[in-house]
Amino acid sequence: MSLRHAVLGLLAESPASGYDLMKTFDLSLAHVWPATQSQVYGELNKLTSADLIEVASHGPRGRKEYAITKAGRAELHHWLTEVEPVGPQRHDGLLRVFFLGVLTPLEARTYLLQQAERSARAHAGYRALADAGNWEGEMIAVYGRIALEFGLRQTAMMEEWANWAASEITSDQARRSREAAGEQGPEQHHAMELEQAQGQAQAQDRVQKRDLAQDQEQAQEEAQVQKQEQ
Repeated sequence: MSLRHAVLGLLAESPASGYDLMKTFDLSLAHVWPATQSQVYGELNKLTSADLIEVASHGPRGRKEYAITKAGRAELHHWLTEVEPVGPQRHDGLLRVFFLGVLTPLEARTYLLQQAERSARAHAGYRALADAGNWEGEMIAVYGRIALEFGLRQTAMMEEWANWAASEITSDQARRSREAAGEQGPEQHHAMELEQAQGQAQAQDRVQKRDLAQDQEQAQEEAQVQKQEQ
């Protein structure tokens, strides 16, 4: 979905000013397709230049009310019926789940529980919007309520999934997988770091001793050469 088609869709319902459109975005579309004031007004200018909308009336203090044109309705209809919807192809939060194995179980559980908390907050926001909105009358309100239901169900599902995933971190299967992979706890990891540092120090000490022995051997050879020359 593009901002262009969001504006066309709103104006297809009824003519509106830029201010009116921003109110609608803030009240109903913000959770689906958020937009800033500069983006909305910029899109109004582009749509006007493309003859997809027109200025229907002028009001006080330079207020303009925009209406969709016949060409605009044709574009909106084309987008709704012939353009394949594009869903989310990338999910940063879910991508991280694939690599939680590099963290400690506590860190992995904390991450997932934070995801559950975020989903719960988002769900509460959708619920407040559903309770406060007037979902009767205009067609955009009817279908807006349907779209809002998606947000309510999705956030509820995400919260449930994240809590379930957090419990899986401490399951017997996860424990066996960590043991099979040789996963170490924080204390063991620290001990491994100390052992590695000690090993490096011992290696450096061996190198220094070897270099010293080589220097002594070279000095002895030079001393023998000097004696022979005398």
